[in-house]
Amino acid sequence: MILDVAVLVVAKAPVPGFAKTRLARDVGDARAADLAAASLLDTLDAVTGVRVARRVVAMTGDLGRAVRGTDIAAALDCFTVLPQRGADFAERLVNAHADAFAAFGLPILQIGMDTPQVTAELLTESADLLTERKGRCVLGLAEDGGWWILGVPDAVATEAIRPVPTSSPDTGRLTREALLAAGAEVLSLPTLRDVDYAADVAPVAALCPESSRFRREYLSTAGG
Repeated sequence: MILDVAVLVVAKAPVPGFAKTRLARDVGDARAADLAAASLLDTLDAVTGVRVARRVVAMTGDLGRAVRGTDIAAALDCFTVLPQRGADFAERLVNAHADAFAAFGLPILQIGMDTPQVTAELLTESADLLTERKGRCVLGLAEDGGWWILGVPDAVATEAIRPVPTSSPDTGRLTREALLAAGAEVLSLPTLRDVDYAADVAPVAALCPESSRFRREYLSTAGG
């Protein structure tokens, strides 16, 4: 069965010095971009395995300058790619939802590229829960207090989170409160650890299957 959902990935091209800047402070621009590319490819693989009506990537940055740009471009063949627009991340996020909804008119299940351990099965379950009841939102928190997945019935729901600060220990809680204040039902999804800093890399890689590019990229320099 095809679920009437658009899965949206909000992503940065893994260009050294552009992607994963917090991680880069610990491991350097080149290493951060290598890990970001592997994480993005794993994420796209997981989304490709979900039987949904639409798969969308909102992308910023130049894939022509990106690590593994050719591989990423090939993986994007089964996605609709939209440019990100906006002055900051919060604005680009809300606009990505608006653009995806304007294009397809479907509920949006959105993730980033920082959880390479995500599986097609978890995304399928999340999409099922999103569409189970009209008007429902779903939200999965990250271990650091942010969130890794957000599902909304339409772009109007996403407007409620525009004022919420991003990359804060309170982002997840404030996102939930904003959605509730707008009158939405918010169902909790599993909490995952996302990769923002060097300390996140090994624990997340350990959760990935042996076939994972992120796991292999980590092990290539970890000696494991």
